[in-house]
Amino acid sequence: MHILRAVFRPALHGVSPSTTSILRSRIFQRLAPSRPCHTLPPLRTGYPDIKRLGVLRFPISRSLSTGTVQPAADASKLPVLAPPAVGRWLLFSSALVFAVIVVGGVTRLTESGLSITEWRPITGIVPPLNDEDWNAEFEKYKATPEFKLINHSISLDEFKNIFYMEWGHRVLGRIIGVAFVLPLSYFAVRKKLTTSMPARLTGMALLLGLQGVLGWYMVKSGLEDSIMDTPGAVPRVSQYRLAAHLGAAVLLYAGMLGTGLAAIKDWKYAHSGLWSGSKTMSWQEVLSNPVVKRFTRYSRALTALVFLTALSGAFVAGLDAGLVYNEFPLMGGRIVPPVDELFSAAYARNVDRSDVWWRNIFENPTTVQFDHRVLAMTTYFSTCLLFAQSRRSAVRSLLPPLARVSVTAAFAMANVQVLLGLATLLYLVPVPIAAAHQAGSVALLSTMVHLLVALRRPGLAAQLWRSARTEAKKRV
Repeated sequence: MHILRAVFRPALHGVSPSTTSILRSRIFQRLAPSRPCHTLPPLRTGYPDIKRLGVLRFPISRSLSTGTVQPAADASKLPVLAPPAVGRWLLFSSALVFAVIVVGGVTRLTESGLSITEWRPITGIVPPLNDEDWNAEFEKYKATPEFKLINHSISLDEFKNIFYMEWGHRVLGRIIGVAFVLPLSYFAVRKKLTTSMPARLTGMALLLGLQGVLGWYMVKSGLEDSIMDTPGAVPRVSQYRLAAHLGAAVLLYAGMLGTGLAAIKDWKYAHSGLWSGSKTMSWQEVLSNPVVKRFTRYSRALTALVFLTALSGAFVAGLDAGLVYNEFPLMGGRIVPPVDELFSAAYARNVDRSDVWWRNIFENPTTVQFDHRVLAMTTYFSTCLLFAQSRRSAVRSLLPPLARVSVTAAFAMANVQVLLGLATLLYLVPVPIAAAHQAGSVALLSTMVHLLVALRRPGLAAQLWRSARTEAKKRV
């Protein structure tokens, strides 16, 4: 300290004693090891106690006139904000789920799903490697109702084709499990996940594991020997289990896609202020507007309708209902088939026929196709109305850019989906077109999920990080 006084004494010559005292105290405070750095520390992640984040203080410049210093912000108290890598991983996982949905549809359309008669989660990854293994698998298939009633004349080479289709579907499901669970564990251990993510992503991981069990439960329904005892029965999986399997896959896809998009958009908002494609629109003002609130409610209802329509398609596929009434818009020359055909007493199992209405809805191919038509056209016209509403000047000026893009994409995809559906029906369910139709339903749902993400408020972590950065820039 004596050395410092000697060094700075010439520089302070002619300065008033009070000013000299203030300047010396500033120097000694800067040199004191216990004094914290009054610049915003590098942003980092770490689980905070969010309840203590009600009021944040941010650093400001020193005031020589008053000699006061505001406390510095501690970025370690900010909540975890998932980095873009988390969002990209979730989008990649959703792409894999999209692929497995399409492959599953092709597997069903080519009637390959019953070619593997066992479920071996570990050893089933390896296909037959020699003639002896192939003959063993073929002998197992020969014991199934499908071979006895339909494919009794196929050769070993033809069996290999349907075997590899089902095997590829199962292996892709296992790949998805590994590609999802391992990165999830890494991000969780490294504390890279936003506070609400661990529970949600763990639920997705459990649903992913359940999908394997549900898939085998579905296949098993088509291997039961009781099919042989039912007159006119066709060996195929239960349409109920098929719908559950597809519905769970679509929900898993939508969850991964929505969470991944939200993570990426939250990061952009926190670091650049970009919300739903705009830096000038205030999300508080936009989302609190009654017109936008009503538009958001309609969007959510339409998203649920798209999902319900896709689910009804699983019943169409499970019952081969696309092979009846291959005309449009009429069914047997009528808009609506006869009531006694839609609600046939032949499908009732109770003595009092109290189950006739719901069994026809889920088990009568004519009723199932009619329901799918009604849902599909309702979805199409609802999408058209939502698009028309978004084009109104009073609504268009309020919607953020990405929301407008999403509505337009949904309208375009709805038109494509209607054309694919009509082609599937009129051309007696050709595999390429029918597979594209199933993929189109997921693509339409994707546009709606993106629309909902574009109309969501930034996450709490993103809001706090954005506030911290904004205040820090004001103090520079």
